[in-house]
Amino acid sequence: MNPNNHIPILLTFFFTLLLQLQNPSNASPSPPITALYAFGDSTVDSGNNNYIPTLFQSNHPPYGKSFPAKLSTGRFSDGKLATDFLSSSLGLKPTLPAYLNPSVKPVDLLTGVSFASAGGGLDDRTAMLSLALSMDKQWSYFEESVRKMKSLVGDLETSRVIKNAVFVISAGTNDMIFNVYDRVLGNLVSVSDYQDYLLSKVEAFVQRLHDAGARRITVAGLPPIGCLPVQVTLGGLTSFPLPRIFHHRICTENQNADSRLYNQKLQKLNLRLSKRLRGSKVLYLDIYSPLMDMIKQPHKYGLEETFKGCCGTGLLEAGPLCKPWSRTCEDVSKYLFFDSVHPSQKAYSVIASYGLRNLLPLI
Repeated sequence: MNPNNHIPILLTFFFTLLLQLQNPSNASPSPPITALYAFGDSTVDSGNNNYIPTLFQSNHPPYGKSFPAKLSTGRFSDGKLATDFLSSSLGLKPTLPAYLNPSVKPVDLLTGVSFASAGGGLDDRTAMLSLALSMDKQWSYFEESVRKMKSLVGDLETSRVIKNAVFVISAGTNDMIFNVYDRVLGNLVSVSDYQDYLLSKVEAFVQRLHDAGARRITVAGLPPIGCLPVQVTLGGLTSFPLPRIFHHRICTENQNADSRLYNQKLQKLNLRLSKRLRGSKVLYLDIYSPLMDMIKQPHKYGLEETFKGCCGTGLLEAGPLCKPWSRTCEDVSKYLFFDSVHPSQKAYSVIASYGLRNLLPLI
């Protein structure tokens, strides 16, 4: 028997024990987590974009090269996403399926699905640019799934599932890249004002979830956007000499500073929402810290390359540019990023472990 099969079981036991230790002996333990539901962009899209007319698709090799049988599922990585690791570690299901996948049955909805769409964002203009599912459309699919669950198990059980489920919102990176750094909005709005606009969208979506009965809500912050390989490349194109983009790749610090500012604002918003929405826990899912730690201390994680993706040159390829005939690295487990935007399965496993360690005791 493969010893790796025991890892999710051991993780679940460990974090359950940790949760019990965090509670006073006279306090009631939190009810078991029933399901995991994800909304947002490619970081949590399990393949919904396979079923909509958009160029932002990854249902082709070399994506999925670390999945069993090298199956390209529509995930923007070589294998599992952080939400897949979370789902298995919580004992729900091995991977979190895409809602639009025809193989997903109503009974599958009771333990969670992803409604996310690669190329999407909190800003509707972002989804329009990429022809992805907007947050409103993702919400309509969630409402549809609730109706299916009610038809299957009734109103009371559906309410119980939603109340004790974990909801993950992961979006914002595309908004910043498409609408600020790539100058769709450009100088029409300040970075701080645009961040406030995005956070108003977060607040409205969390309110929607709460009104629908959700009580365990996590909102992911921004990654160090300036360290994404594509942003490193584009930042290098404005520098001299140009060969810097190949030989001396460094993060674009002003974009990282923007990410940190957004994350600080998000944490304050989550605290306000937790106080206002009684009975709810609105928690901050830190993506920035584990990614930066992997960049600064790669050998701690067995990584060797942190500024280039595994696919193609690793400088610009993502989605339709990461083709079946693209050259790929020999050992993707040594790469932080699989393409020029998206983390590798190895990196997602680190992010998931970091999230479980820091969030599960609070949920």
